[in-house]
Amino acid sequence: MTGNIDLWEIPFTKNNILFIGWRQWADAGSVSSGLPRYLIDQEKARQIGKLSDSGYYIFQLPGTHDLFRPIIRYEDGHPTALETQLNEIYFHGNENTGITYFIGDEPHINVEHYCQSILDIAKQLNIHRIIGFGGVYGEVPFTKERLISSTYSLPRLKVEVEGLNVNLSDYQGGASIGSYLCRRAGESDFEYISFYAFIPSYNFNFLGEAGKSIRIENDFYAWLGILKRVNHLYKLSLDLSDLEIRSAQLKDAFEAKIDEIDRENPELGVKSYLKNLAENFEEISFNPTDNFWEEKLRGLFDRINDDDLPVEPPSHQP
Repeated sequence: MTGNIDLWEIPFTKNNILFIGWRQWADAGSVSSGLPRYLIDQEKARQIGKLSDSGYYIFQLPGTHDLFRPIIRYEDGHPTALETQLNEIYFHGNENTGITYFIGDEPHINVEHYCQSILDIAKQLNIHRIIGFGGVYGEVPFTKERLISSTYSLPRLKVEVEGLNVNLSDYQGGASIGSYLCRRAGESDFEYISFYAFIPSYNFNFLGEAGKSIRIENDFYAWLGILKRVNHLYKLSLDLSDLEIRSAQLKDAFEAKIDEIDRENPELGVKSYLKNLAENFEEISFNPTDNFWEEKLRGLFDRINDDDLPVEPPSHQP
């Protein structure tokens, strides 16, 4: 058990799930950092602990300027704020179902100790399932549902994620903190499932330096797609109506931006490019309502057997 965990409350709940995200490399669309923070605010979750940042972060490296350094703010010569790395733990729920949130900064060093600390937190809070969030930028249409990729820590979880209309990742390359934790969780028999969304990003080199790239910083549409799946998978009751509104507003705002670019540079054919991109894109939708009624009907017919059926139709003769 690591000694850098500070829990000042251990809530009692029969079914406790951990949602985890980071300010990290794989945080396109703020899926990893923004989505958990959004839920914390929406659900009015309370902070119940933190993980000490001692030993996980580099202060500076020669030639990196302020890449790693904390952010300091002065007013009239007096330091009024110092932004350092944080790893905080929140909770909301009741005695039957609870959601714990861990939101932190991806470590620079001592990743093994960091991941073990997270697993120790899960043990102390009687958590058996961890849900991780992440995002990567890609050339995908902003008008379509986001592609969601998934990974899982234990082979038995495959059947669960297969029913969520996700791509099962075959990625090979540099590991994010979520990927690292997924592997270590499996080795400790912890259930870890991650959801990575592909976030629209377009590189318009022909627009010059000022308009070189366009991308979505807070992709509410991606957040909505992921939470629909999480809601369904764990039979949660997270209210997604606000995200549905924000998703529609995001689409309108992005369309307005594209219209502006097209008006200023009609010869570039930006709209034609995006239309072609959308027409050649295979959208993978997830509608939990369809699955709900399918399960209900299957359960109904499973309860009907030969003994329940009449041998002969009832007579209507007087």
